[in-house]
Amino acid sequence: MADIFDIVADSTRREILQVLLEAQSTGSGEVAVSQIVQALELSQPTVSKHLKVLRDAGLVAVREEGQHRYYHLDSSPLEEVDEWLLPFLATADEEDTHADAAAIGAASSVGFGATGLSETQKEFAASVGKVAAGAAARAAAIASRVKR
Repeated sequence: MADIFDIVADSTRREILQVLLEAQSTGSGEVAVSQIVQALELSQPTVSKHLKVLRDAGLVAVREEGQHRYYHLDSSPLEEVDEWLLPFLATADEEDTHADAAAIGAASSVGFGATGLSETQKEFAASVGKVAAGAAARAAAIASRVKR
């Protein structure tokens, strides 16, 4: 099997993965080969060739229905890339944390009322902050495992 980094190094394959990710996030989850061809304005043989590479790597799965093929994303093989990148991102995250702390301090000194945010906007900002904090905690936990 090819190295996952070689597979995602190809821009066409990354574009196909992006189309599949968008389909997953919009709820349909599956995309017909013809839809990928149309979205990327590529030939069907080119798309099929790249889909085979992605399928062999386990990044996509296919469902056959008659002569039609419907692909969906399987991002689990990308965890290898994620784990490899974490040590490099940890340094950047530390710098970002210091910048974030300064921004939070500045916002606190001004006060939320001065920003003119509605309650809905404040709730949304708080939920985004919680998601970001959870992601940072996950990254720190993985980074500590990698350092061991």
